[in-house]
Amino acid sequence: MPPGAVTDGHPFAAPDRVAYARRIERRGHRMAETDRDTLELRIRQVLHAMPDPRDAAAAPRDLLADGLVDSLSVKDGMVQVALRASREEAESLEPLRHGLEQALRAVPGAQSVGVVLTAHRAAAPGQATANPAMPGQAGGASGGHRPLGLGGAAPARLLEEVRAVIAVASGKGGVGKSTTAVNLAIGLARLGLSVGLLDADIHGPSLPRMLGIAAVQPEVRDKRLIPVEAFGIRAMSIGLLVEERAAMIWRGPMVMGALNQLMGEVAWGALDVLVVDMPPGTGDAQLTMAQKVALAGAVIVSTPQDIALLDARRGVAMFEKTRVPVLGIVENMSTFHCPHCGHETALFGHGGARAEAETLGVPFLGEVPLLLDIRTSADAGTPVMAQAPDSPAGIAYAAIAARVAEALAPHLR
Repeated sequence: MPPGAVTDGHPFAAPDRVAYARRIERRGHRMAETDRDTLELRIRQVLHAMPDPRDAAAAPRDLLADGLVDSLSVKDGMVQVALRASREEAESLEPLRHGLEQALRAVPGAQSVGVVLTAHRAAAPGQATANPAMPGQAGGASGGHRPLGLGGAAPARLLEEVRAVIAVASGKGGVGKSTTAVNLAIGLARLGLSVGLLDADIHGPSLPRMLGIAAVQPEVRDKRLIPVEAFGIRAMSIGLLVEERAAMIWRGPMVMGALNQLMGEVAWGALDVLVVDMPPGTGDAQLTMAQKVALAGAVIVSTPQDIALLDARRGVAMFEKTRVPVLGIVENMSTFHCPHCGHETALFGHGGARAEAETLGVPFLGEVPLLLDIRTSADAGTPVMAQAPDSPAGIAYAAIAARVAEALAPHLR
C-alpha cells in the first residue's frame, strides 16, 4: 500500500477482503461437510455394534445388518434414527430405542438426538409396503434409490400412457393445495375424462384420508402397484403403504426414488389426465417432476393474502424456469361464508390471486370460498365434489376443472 494511503482500519483493501471472506466461507463449508461425515461415521459405528440394554453380557447387535434401521439422518449435529417395528413389536423394542438414544447422545458432535419406532404395514401376499433403504444405498437396475420393495425393473420412460400430467402446487403449506387437487381430479372425471391422482407429498401424504381409502392396501401384480379406485379416479399415495401415523424420515434421494417409483412402477394404465398433488415449496420433488416428466402444465393454489401470494409467485417462477406452462392460479379460501347466517367475510382479503395472475400474465382459474362443508367432507373421506357437486363449493371446483380441461384440450385430442 502506498505511503499515506487512506484505509478504513482493515488490514486488507476492499477487493482483498471480499476474496478473503469467500475463502473463509468455502473453508467453513468444507469443514462442515467433514464434521457431518465424521459424525455420521461415528453414528454408524454405534448402529453396527449396539449393546443390549437389558443384558450387558450379550453380544452387541448390528442394527444395520439386521435391517432394523428404517432411516438415518445426520445434519448440523442433529441425528434422527427411525427403527422398523410392527405394532406388536413396539413395546418389546422400547428398551432398545431408549438405549440407542442414550448411546447416540454420547457420541461427540451429536447435539440433538431422536430415535423413533416407525411401523410399516405388514404385506400380505400380492401386496406392497414401503421398504426404505438406508441413505447411500442404491437399489434396482436404475442405480438410484428405490425404497418401495416391488422387485421389478425401472421403466425406460415414465407415464407413457398418460396424455397429460399436471402438477397442483403451492409455494407454501396450509393453503388447501391437496383439497384442491382431490376435488379438481374428481371434477375432471365428472367431465368424462379418465383421471389418476398421484400424491407426491412423501413426507405428508393426505390423499388416503381425503379419499376415504386409508384402510386399503394396494395390490402388486407383475411387480407393479395397482392404483386404488375411488370416486371415479385412480389414486396412489405413499400413505397407502405405511401406517397413517408413521413418520417418513427420508433424505432427498430416498424421496425422489419413491416418487420415481410411484410414477414408473404403478400400473396407471391409459389416462387422459394424471393430477399430481405436489409437496409445498419449490424443492427436489418439483424439479424431479419438471425434469423427468413432460408436464402439460401446473396449477398454483394460493390464499388471497400478500404473504401467501409471495410464495405463489415463487412457484410460478420455478415452473416458468423449467419451461412448464402455468395453467393458472386458484384463489382458495377466498371468502368465508358463515354456516349459520350466510354472511360473507373476506378473512384473508379477497381478489389477491386474481390480481397476481394478471400481474404475472397467467390465467386466473377461479375462487373457492372458505366453507365448513369442504373441510368436513375431506375429513370424512368424501370430497365435496363427489358428495355435493351442486353445492357452492362443488360449483366452484367444477368451474375450475372445466377451465383446466379447456387448457389441456390440445393434449387430449
